[in-house]
Amino acid sequence: MVTAKMKWGGGLKFEATSSFGNTIITDGAKAAGGTEEGAKPTEMLLYGLAGCAGIDVVNILKKQRQNLTSLEIELTAHQQDDYPKPFHTIEMKFIARGDKLDEKKLAKAIELSEQKYCVVSQTIQQISKVIVTHEIIED
Repeated sequence: MVTAKMKWGGGLKFEATSSFGNTIITDGAKAAGGTEEGAKPTEMLLYGLAGCAGIDVVNILKKQRQNLTSLEIELTAHQQDDYPKPFHTIEMKFIARGDKLDEKKLAKAIELSEQKYCVVSQTIQQISKVIVTHEIIED
């Protein structure tokens, strides 16, 4: 079970304290009445997806003895024009750097995360199409 709680900080700002004691702030755009002093809630959803998958991929590659030196995850979420504007497609690109990384092992690590381990991905895939690509940059 995972629990979360946020406290309203005025305007459109909300503050949460993570289970590790870290503060997370969300806010809205100035045009919507916010102060832009935190992440947009929609960004938080994408950060959750990338963070969850990233942890899995790093751990899997470590177990496979891959020399990963850097991993970036770029996300682009596409939404409908009309409210409630759910994300219908999320593009996720993994950019891995390392010394002699095995492309097949990277692809398998991403697949395992997406299909088996990442709770966020499993949840999102039920309502949005997630398109995943990867690239290796040799160190």
